[in-house]
Amino acid sequence: MTKANSDADEPEVIKVRGVDARGAQHCETTALGVLLRHQGLDLSEPMLFGLGSGLSFVYWDSKNMDFPFLGGRVKPFELTRNLAATLGLGLGVQETASPRRAWENVVASIDAGHPVGLQLDSYHLEYFGSKVHFGGHVVAMYGYDDHDAYLVDTAQQGGAVSTSRDSLARARAERGPMTAKSRSFTLTVPKNPPSPQDRIVPAVTSCAEAFLHPPIANLGHRGIEKAAKLARTWLQRADDPARDLPRAALLMERAGTGGALFRNLYRDFLAECAESFDGERQRGGHLRTGHRLYAEAAVLWTETSALIAEAGESGDAQPLVRAGEILSDLSRIEREAMQVLRRLGTESSSANQP
Repeated sequence: MTKANSDADEPEVIKVRGVDARGAQHCETTALGVLLRHQGLDLSEPMLFGLGSGLSFVYWDSKNMDFPFLGGRVKPFELTRNLAATLGLGLGVQETASPRRAWENVVASIDAGHPVGLQLDSYHLEYFGSKVHFGGHVVAMYGYDDHDAYLVDTAQQGGAVSTSRDSLARARAERGPMTAKSRSFTLTVPKNPPSPQDRIVPAVTSCAEAFLHPPIANLGHRGIEKAAKLARTWLQRADDPARDLPRAALLMERAGTGGALFRNLYRDFLAECAESFDGERQRGGHLRTGHRLYAEAAVLWTETSALIAEAGESGDAQPLVRAGEILSDLSRIEREAMQVLRRLGTESSSANQP
């Protein structure tokens, strides 16, 4: 922990020493990277995402929503729980309805020299570019003074950033979809953590099983197919199509909720894994096949987002018809990819040696 006060009129700034405040593409993996690098465990963002079995899909709609939510990953914080379980990390989680206690929880960690992860609603963060309520946003916090909190967010939002303590308190206290009660968390790397390479197969197969066998039709490949069937109705479904469809497309593609971002991350995770299994013909082949299919899927998700935006801007339903056709293709492509990747768990490494 460091304290800086170069001027008597300047507030005392308290920051954790040695924080690598790199912003990555996705908020939760950005925060996880900050917390783990501070303890000497430096994994790529795709590896964090993949070992956390982060890929999924959800189609979520309700009467109080302006427009359906298309999510391309597991629910907020599940990735963190998965990663901790996969790598044997200590995960400390605190939640409270008390703003005073919420701040004390965070300060205790920072004063002890540890950055801390926060789940909050990005709408209230002063530096945030898009003013849309999203209660599943995650940041890392590494310092504070009398007025501001010092955070690490995605590269798109500026990486190392700050927001007022008042705005942070509002963001943490917000209630609504995907929010948590001022959740803060820390990770502890054990002395002898398992090798990330040794955890690739269970992480991939767990993700594949969940995607292929979702408990309800809104999730996994079934959720993508549901979105495909309903896409042509979205002009009528939206409260304000000219606002809601382009905004949904922007969130999909730039924030990654249901667009290409998470497919790109999983594609790169599979490429990194394939290198690790280069000496095993079958497993390496399955990983390369999955990589190829997710590379194809990522391009199609970008095209889908563009068509949704076009429909909202033009008021023409035809782009949504095309988007529905592509979503149907995506359901098939991703199902095929996960069927191949699931086989990793049924083949012993000895049987795959050349």
